Amino acid sequence: MSIVLGPNQYGKAEVRLVRVDRDTARHRVTDLNITSQLRGDFRATHETGDNTGVIATDTQKNTVQAFARDGVGSPETFLLRLARHFLVEPQVTGGRWRAEQYGWERIATGTPGADGGPGHDHAFVRGAAERRTALVHADDAGLTVLAGLSDVTVLKSTGSEFSGFPRDRYTTLPETDDRILATDVTAWWRYDASFAEAAGPADYDERFAAVRALLLTTFAELHSLALQQSVYAMGSAVLEAFGDIAEIRLSCPNNHHFLVDLEPFGLDNPGEVFFAAGRPYGLIEAAVQRSGPDGQTGPEHPVWSTIGGFV
Repeated sequence: MSIVLGPNQYGKAEVRLVRVDRDTARHRVTDLNITSQLRGDFRATHETGDNTGVIATDTQKNTVQAFARDGVGSPETFLLRLARHFLVEPQVTGGRWRAEQYGWERIATGTPGADGGPGHDHAFVRGAAERRTALVHADDAGLTVLAGLSDVTVLKSTGSEFSGFPRDRYTTLPETDDRILATDVTAWWRYDASFAEAAGPADYDERFAAVRALLLTTFAELHSLALQQSVYAMGSAVLEAFGDIAEIRLSCPNNHHFLVDLEPFGLDNPGEVFFAAGRPYGLIEAAVQRSGPDGQTGPEHPVWSTIGGFV
């Protein structure tokens, strides 16, 4: 038996990048957090400290910042530019490039912007915790593009039930036909090769907005009998609407809201006063996929091994 080097990657994590587009009087802010990781023939540096083929992590950081000088566009196309740049090096056979995008909204003022649109031309307020995400994965099969979102907090004040579950001596949860349903949606969807090869920045932006809107609409309109049902319906709606999305994965904690007992104070509580519990919480996760004629989904795509946790 001998000791050998297994799968490995390296790079620069969480490169904070803010790009301000000033081509008109109405500025645009793009705020990204980017991670670049390379895979390939880097055995020598691990085994003997020979750094001859190592592209320094600082070089990767500098490349991210320098590429932004020519514009960012969508996070997906920016990551594809980085991937293609590093893959020309013979020692680099693959990699992983990931981005989180933070939202900035224009501060509302009484004066229209330079183009007549609402909000100030160059003053912004940071949005909610929600983030747009993107990932490009490179291996022998080529480039794979994931898009997604995280921490999209949603709540339904009615239109949700939970009942019919098995009961034993450890079950204390009462059944309910009317409850608050709240969650923080995290989702990743994988584009097929045809979309990834042809899409430009505007295509990715438009598709992201459409998928996000469909996820939220489905959550809102479905009368939910379980968060699992909502998660599957949201994923199914995306695959039904967009044939070039191969699969989608969702992770949704159940942000519990428990009815407060007001009887000790001589008060009723007709579903109006709740306690929002932080921990513990239910965690619902699912992959929604397309099957072949035989009903099988095939092997898992290797891109999913690069995502921490279930998604």
